[in-house]
Amino acid sequence: MAQYIQELMSPQLMIALYAFAGFFAALYVLSVVYVFIDAKRRGVSAYWGWGLIALIPFVGLIAYLALRPNSYLADREEQELDIALRERQLAQYGTCPQCGGPIEKDFVVCPVCNTQVRNVCPSCHRPLDAHWKVCPYCRTHIQ
Repeated sequence: MAQYIQELMSPQLMIALYAFAGFFAALYVLSVVYVFIDAKRRGVSAYWGWGLIALIPFVGLIAYLALRPNSYLADREEQELDIALRERQLAQYGTCPQCGGPIEKDFVVCPVCNTQVRNVCPSCHRPLDAHWKVCPYCRTHIQ
């Protein structure tokens, strides 16, 4: 039996086995580095802890992939900014003081309760804000 094993262990086979083992070792090291960098990029507060868990071969990587946050920190910040921008744009339009219905910036009356929410220019009939002294559209002075 030892003779057959000795014949099988040719230099070419040994090189192939060493290359195979080196490939798996490099894959293991890269998976640990990936978990560490990815956890940091996703905004995980204990990213170094995930790096330590990833040292457990295969199990650490699989656990991280199953439990990691689904989006990157930069993406979440961008989504929060987008939501804040949309809320600000909606707030520019306002609400009716009488019924609380949504009012757009060019409405003169509330479409829900018919309450007048803006003044109208006597010349061009465009909506005006209450504090304006001159119509910005036609230069008419407002009383």
